[in-house]
Formats: sequence, C-alpha cells, structure tokens
Amino acid sequence: MFNDKSILITGGTGSFGKQLVKTILSQYQPQKVIIYSRDELKQYEMAQEFNAPAMRYFIGDVRDRDRLRLAMRDVNYVVHAAALKQIPAAEYNPMECIKTNIYGGNNVIDAAIEQNVDKVIALSTDKAVNPINLYGATKLAADKLFVAANNIVGSLKTRFAVVRYGNVVGSRGSVVPLFQKLIQEKATEIPITDPRMTRFWITLQQCVDLVFKSFERMHGGEIFVPKIPSMKITDLAETLAPGVPTKIVGIRPGEKLHEAMFSAEASHLALEFADHYVIKPTIECVHAVDYTCNVLSERGIPVPEGFEYSSEINTEWLRGFQLLDMLKQ
Repeated sequence: MFNDKSILITGGTGSFGKQLVKTILSQYQPQKVIIYSRDELKQYEMAQEFNAPAMRYFIGDVRDRDRLRLAMRDVNYVVHAAALKQIPAAEYNPMECIKTNIYGGNNVIDAAIEQNVDKVIALSTDKAVNPINLYGATKLAADKLFVAANNIVGSLKTRFAVVRYGNVVGSRGSVVPLFQKLIQEKATEIPITDPRMTRFWITLQQCVDLVFKSFERMHGGEIFVPKIPSMKITDLAETLAPGVPTKIVGIRPGEKLHEAMFSAEASHLALEFADHYVIKPTIECVHAVDYTCNVLSERGIPVPEGFEYSSEINTEWLRGFQLLDMLKQ
C-alpha cells in the first residue's frame, strides 16, 4: 500500500511514530516518510536511528497551518498522532491543549484537503468517550472534526477516518514504565490510584497494524475500535512487582476508574466485525456509504441496543504472562 507513496506523520517522534516508521521501512519501499514535529532534539535523535533515504524531518507545529500545507505537498497518506495528552497538564493548561488538539486537528484537515491528500487517519483515545477531563474533551472534539471533514471535501478524493484505542503498553507516560522504574529503584511499595481501576491495553505494534488495516478498510467517516483486553491495575502491579505491597494514592485530577471505547448511547451507531468495531458517523455523509461492508469486503453487524464496550465489563481479560509477553514485544 505504501510502496512509492509519501506518508506524513504528525507527532512522529513519539513512541507510536517510531514504531510506525520502523514497520513502514521494513515492509514497504516508500517514496518519502515525513516526520512532522516541533522538537528539533527529538528529530535529531530519531534521525540517528532512522536515516533511510526515504526519511524526511520537517520541524513544524500542527498549530501552524501554513507550515502543514507546505509539508503535505505531494503527500498521499497522513497519520495524525500529534497531541498534548498528559491529563494533569491539560487540566492546568487548558487553552494549550485546545490549541494543539482541536485547532491543530482542524489545521491538519484543511492542509490535507488543500493538498489533495488521499487518506488521513487521526489517532484517538478511549478518554474521548464520555470525557470527564479536558484532554478527553479535546479528543472528542477532534474526532468529530475528522469525521465531519468527509462532508467538506466536495469532489476531491481526500477521505478521513479515526482510530481509537486504549493504553499502550510501555509507551512514554503510561503506568508501566513508572512501575518498572520503581522496581529498578528497589521501591518498597507500588502506588495504586484505586484498586477497582481497569484499563484497556494494546501494544505499539498492534496500534501500527490497526492503522495500516484501517487505511485499507476505510470508506471515510468511520471510527475504528479494536477488540483488545482489559486488566485491573492491581493485577498489573502484581505482575510487574510480585509480592511488593501497594499504596493507594487516589485518582489523579480528571482520571476515571474505568474507560470505554464507546458508550451505550452510541450503540445504535456501532457495528461489530471479527476483530474490531466501527462507529458510524452521527451525521449523514454526502458520499453515501454502506458501513456494514468495508473496502476489503469484510462485513459487520449492528451491536445489541445498549451495548457498551467498557474496560470493566470487557469479555477479554489480560493475564500476567500475557502482559509480560506484550512487554517483550
């Protein structure tokens, strides 16, 4: 799919971006892979590891529409991964989060349409479902922007979709590296926010594979949700630090006990496929689409009315040895 094509990744110096680039370079022969981000040091460090002839490093902020427009010239595919995602930081700096996640997302849309990009996939999060924190609220707004963008392309070919997933094992900012650091430092106890807490878990490679597959499956307007396992925070701590006592420290500002990929209120829009769900647009798209059959001819069926895909009532649960296998990956 990416052979002889140009791919731009916003926020490409992050954990996801690096794994995406690694996979593209190992499986395809792209014309260009453009890393678009604002941190010159991270770009320099990434360029030491990824220096293939196809690689391009473009310093810019998603808040800068003109710079995005220039970076997307002759680009075929865009993966929008740039975001301010630290929940407490967003609560204390709300306007900065809004400028990047909402205004920045809109700039990506405008630039992609102006440059006649083929397909754009924006990364979302379970925190966008029934959000109680600003980060989740901005990602919900961004999801709506990318879905609705399919209605403003007119006769142009550009299509937009969203991929929504849960916590990424081992990614920067997740609880797993924190626990591992404490273990290395011989900590006498592991901090737990709440013993009832559950989360969805996915590996970086699974995220990348999901994005690849979503590019192939998308009509435009979908929110793709993978079927992934849940795990209790207490089981996570026991797996990583067996026998080490835990200390309850309380939920952080804007944090939930459990996360949902889609709520019961959205069940009338959800379709179940073999290994994922699709959430149809709430609005009628200009381009009539039968979302029950994707571009790969895979078929989905409506979920039961009132069905909710939530981490505490998930039917698939992650066991300790499975988590350790995911960390090895």
